[in-house]
Amino acid sequence: MVEHTAENRGVAGSSPALATLESAFLPALEQARLIRSGETSSAELVALYLERIAAIDPSLNSFVTVCGELALETARQRDAAPSDAPFHGVPIAVKDLAATAGIRTTYSSRAYAEYVPDFDTAVVRRIRDAGFVIVGKTNTPEFGTVAFTESELNGVTRNPWNSALTPGGSSGGAAAAVSAGLVPIAHATDGGGSIRIPASCCGLFGLKPSRGRVSSAPFGSLEGLSTAGPMARSVSDAAALLDVLAGYEPGDPWWAAPPERPFSVTAHEPPPRLRVSVTVTPPTDTPVDRECVAALESAAALLTELGHEVREATPPWRDTDLFETFVAIWQVGPALHPVDRALMTPLNRGLAEAARMLSAEDYGRAVAALQLLARRIVSFWAETDVVLTPTLALPPVPIGWQDEVEGPIEKLRRNTQFTPFTALANLTGQPAMSVPLHWSAAGLPIGVQAIGPPAGDALLLSLASEIEAARPWSDRRPPIA
Repeated sequence: MVEHTAENRGVAGSSPALATLESAFLPALEQARLIRSGETSSAELVALYLERIAAIDPSLNSFVTVCGELALETARQRDAAPSDAPFHGVPIAVKDLAATAGIRTTYSSRAYAEYVPDFDTAVVRRIRDAGFVIVGKTNTPEFGTVAFTESELNGVTRNPWNSALTPGGSSGGAAAAVSAGLVPIAHATDGGGSIRIPASCCGLFGLKPSRGRVSSAPFGSLEGLSTAGPMARSVSDAAALLDVLAGYEPGDPWWAAPPERPFSVTAHEPPPRLRVSVTVTPPTDTPVDRECVAALESAAALLTELGHEVREATPPWRDTDLFETFVAIWQVGPALHPVDRALMTPLNRGLAEAARMLSAEDYGRAVAALQLLARRIVSFWAETDVVLTPTLALPPVPIGWQDEVEGPIEKLRRNTQFTPFTALANLTGQPAMSVPLHWSAAGLPIGVQAIGPPAGDALLLSLASEIEAARPWSDRRPPIA
């Protein structure tokens, strides 16, 4: 039986052998090793996380559907049939924007409130094939349109570090769940920063892969902006999950060539001496909070200490029409859902109506303008290897911050004031990551973004591992954990 609501968040009478805080925060790869060696079982780990979800998630609302009975049944099957699959028996959460066969998939929209697909997306199929056990679906704003996980259907997700604040979005449920130790690792997606934003807000490592690295099959991806990727506490776990997610599917319109070696291998190889450009200047006129500047300055100093060539330089990404041009593309996303628009949130309904008024000529001009801008930006990597920026312009903001303004376009502009640095990598298709290197005076995580060269996922992971070894973050836990 599959639970289609978040009401049943645990399994009565379960008593896992590893019911300790440290067990919940073990890396996913270490959990896989323990299962293979027989030191624990998949069923014990799943029961542990189901108990933690039942105890902690009512305060966070990171999950919208918990599959307690199905997850335990799958875990027992994994225990009965040992495998060399990389994550055999390890629990995972899937963002509720990915279709999961037999498990409710709402896209956080009232239009899909009871939708149960009969198919998996390609990434979910790969997750199952890797041996993972799906324990549930994580919260997201409707259709993943904005950077705050405040759903009309599924409620508000709160930040584990401070429940009055946002965990970011649109993968806010995934980030909150991993940060609080409700799962060891999570699937996420990123169309304008939706992995990196919540990774920064929740103190995690998040990687947006290169365009074409991970397939969107069986669906398309609007102008190639969005991709699935890993949300994790460690670089090793993220690299190994990227190995699982990556790969071509027949008919993919974009395709990144496979890496020479698995990402889980290259992530542990030291990077060469890199040319690192550091900038606090966003592509739009947006002030950057001093805590975010301090995080960037600290990261730049660390990379200098590690032997990299660090300089101040800004890519040619300033464009006075960037917001309006990007919105002309972004607003089409909600309009593609074949549902009654009266069931959409006012924001997405407004965007869909604006998209209907857009002519084919207007859309084509916007696409061409963004492609020209992308070419100009990417040319900067001829003289640098990595560009370092703050991930966000502000620390995590209060719940409801977006709603202090009225109208869909003004709400999107409000998003940009929070996230001016992230969407450029979606536009260019370059890999980008958020690394949890700084905590504010108020004890809030502040991420630093690194944008790599085209198809430079392995380079970013190698650099991230070096940074993680020099300044570890895995021992930092939110109070709610």
